Amino acid sequence: MKRNIYLIVLAFFAIYVIWGSTYLLNKIAVADISPLFLASIRFTTAGLIIFMIAKILKEKISISRKELWNCTIAGFFFLAYGNGVFVWALKYIDSGFAALLTSTQPLVVLLMMWMIDGKKIQLKSLVGIVLGLVGIYLLIGQNEVIDSQQSIIGILMGFSCIISWSYASIFVSKATLPKNFFVSAGYQMFIGGLILLASSLILGENWIHPAAWEDATHVSIALLIVFGSIVAFTAFNYLLKFVSTEKVATSTYVNPIVAMVLGSYFLDEEITTQSIVAAGVLFIGVYFINSKRKSTNKKIIRIKEDKK
Repeated sequence: MKRNIYLIVLAFFAIYVIWGSTYLLNKIAVADISPLFLASIRFTTAGLIIFMIAKILKEKISISRKELWNCTIAGFFFLAYGNGVFVWALKYIDSGFAALLTSTQPLVVLLMMWMIDGKKIQLKSLVGIVLGLVGIYLLIGQNEVIDSQQSIIGILMGFSCIISWSYASIFVSKATLPKNFFVSAGYQMFIGGLILLASSLILGENWIHPAAWEDATHVSIALLIVFGSIVAFTAFNYLLKFVSTEKVATSTYVNPIVAMVLGSYFLDEEITTQSIVAAGVLFIGVYFINSKRKSTNKKIIRIKEDKK
């Protein structure tokens, strides 16, 4: 029993701190190498490692054509666009600010479920939506943001990624995918990485040989692959088996805080008073949404391991 408690504590540390730190790691790496190239390396490598682990564990990795096609769709919306373009957006906005943007994701998921499936929105969730919109307005309405054209570009790119992730989460909840979630994620990562690699080539991104990367970039990419894409993902699945979904969903509140603190400490990113107020309003809004939609919490948090 004690062993399980220790593992649970370590797993929560992974989804709180490791996922929260991926914004900083991506920000560091994208300053040195092209964003789509960066994301392609991360996910193709992580996918291959997952396949090797699955083989060692003697898990079945063969899938049907339908499952492969659905993994391709999910890989595109989750990783190729959702993560690749988001990393691109980090060239224009701070990592902590970007993390706050992603905290609006449950709100977007809820609205899309209403538009796509006609899912009825409860009163408490409506309150959460209103608070979320207020939080977004406070966040992007700062003078430092609206006076910078680059920041506006980054915000628009970031929001388009949130929409992509939200659609993918709804799609995955209905699609036929490999029963083994570890294997399914491996296919999504590997396929998404290949799409990113092709996109990088088509767009003519500058491919810099690893030998020319800064030391900080080497470290960041290694951490993103091993911890951000594999360790935290395993911890996420472990927690879903032994801890309530509502508790696992608290990563939605903690990740942006971790990202803001790390960005401020390592990159001297400014944390404005208005950003703090916006964060508080957003988190309260997300709480209202999640507390009334316990049955859909799994769908909402399942997308977290793919965007990190």
